Amino acid sequence: MPPPNQKPAPDQPFPLPTDREVSTIPKSEGDGEFWVYPSAQMFWNAMLRKGWRWKDDDLSPKDMDVIIKIHNVNNELAWQEVLKWEAFHAGECMNPKLKSFGGKAKHFSPRARIRNWMGYELPFDRHDWIVDRCGKEVRYVIDYYSADNSPNKYQVAILDVRPALDSFEALWDRSKAAYWRWRFEAEMERNIANKMDELRNDKV
Repeated sequence: MPPPNQKPAPDQPFPLPTDREVSTIPKSEGDGEFWVYPSAQMFWNAMLRKGWRWKDDDLSPKDMDVIIKIHNVNNELAWQEVLKWEAFHAGECMNPKLKSFGGKAKHFSPRARIRNWMGYELPFDRHDWIVDRCGKEVRYVIDYYSADNSPNKYQVAILDVRPALDSFEALWDRSKAAYWRWRFEAEMERNIANKMDELRNDKV
């Protein structure tokens, strides 16, 4: 007998798959080496528990398949962004792992609020991930923004992933990232300007 979260809901309009995909995100504890994504049926039931009304969205089985794929891709992309930050600490830990995660959709981060005050949209979702850095727990904040320029109804989100400002170390990491980003952009602008000068000189 399947577990309760794998059973169809009473008013569910169509059957959903119960198979689950293994992620590439390593687990720090529990069964299995990697995190396993929820099945389409588990995802449906979880959304119902959060108050979602499927009749308002007029979903089809194909829509659910796309939603599940996007959910999984978003998580894979988020983990890749986490690994970029963790590269600052590769000397102390070569194999960080995800310990836990939680959704905080309506708990907007200070960064998201500041962006909203400047005229940008608020994220439609937020997750906090706890990463196990070889025994040290590090919290990451992930804000999910809609890609409004996409013609598709369902699309991969724009992610803003960064270490939470829980420590001086996190502040230092974010400062280093900002510096390297500024330096790279400045170098790119110089290279473009030099290339444009070369093209102008060739035409003379």
